[in-house]
Amino acid sequence: MKEFLKEVESSDIGKIQKDVFASKFTTYKVGGLVRAIIIPKNTDKLVLLCKLIKKYNIKYKILGNGSNLLFSDKTYEGVLIKLDEFDKIEFFGTKVTCGAGASLMKVARESIKKGLAGLEFACGIPGTIGGAVYMNAGAYKSDMGYITRTVKVLTDDLKIITLTNEEMDFHYRSSFLQVHPNYICLEATLSLQKGDKNALEEVVKDRRERRVKSQPLTYPSAGSVFRNPPNADPSGKLIEDLGLKGLTKGGAEVSEIHANFIINKSNASAKDIHDLILFVKDAVKEHYGIDLRVEQEFVNWE
Repeated sequence: MKEFLKEVESSDIGKIQKDVFASKFTTYKVGGLVRAIIIPKNTDKLVLLCKLIKKYNIKYKILGNGSNLLFSDKTYEGVLIKLDEFDKIEFFGTKVTCGAGASLMKVARESIKKGLAGLEFACGIPGTIGGAVYMNAGAYKSDMGYITRTVKVLTDDLKIITLTNEEMDFHYRSSFLQVHPNYICLEATLSLQKGDKNALEEVVKDRRERRVKSQPLTYPSAGSVFRNPPNADPSGKLIEDLGLKGLTKGGAEVSEIHANFIINKSNASAKDIHDLILFVKDAVKEHYGIDLRVEQEFVNWE
């Protein structure tokens, strides 16, 4: 690791933060020490970084806003790559091309300001474009799959290619990138429609007010914990009907406001949250015979 970081520094790849805690970069506000976080300056520097990672056989992960991840409390013996510099947003008529590091909410806000419809669902999702494409993030019966036209990626053999919407194979909270985890999203082009700016802003305002009332926004969380199962009640209702609202493990709690949220209520450890997720999952499986799928990704638990 020491030699790897030395070569990264001498190659002027970008900003490096050494021995930082994942808790500073995740919305759950938990997670152990990370050996380094690297923010490459541009695509060429990212490619060079990937070459060095292969050369030194370094463990790595691409990190967006950390809004759908649960890091363990252990030290992550590798590097996290943040694409903060890949944040350009450009509009071309009803299309918008945005870098993987651009804020999804910012892209949504700027689209609405221009009277473009299609991203209203994203105004409350605190992720990056890259993370949203990877997860096929969505809400209000819409998702990235409906609006993503093309995605530019860096392949595992370090070639830059463009994937079409069809090739991205979007489904409910899934995409081509989830089954090709070594591909890195660089940018996405979204196809929107002309709309009425005032009407769009009213929709967003109404949804914001409903979110404040229906979601525990005052505590750290990672949004919905479980995907809604097909042909059954939503996960939140299944959990609530089991009387699990307010259940705690350490500093973690099943939210009293929305049962499909687990919150870091009182200095929870990653293990507190992890154990509570698995307890709820097991309880639903035992009572209903439904194996809920965790929407969040567990990192460094092996």
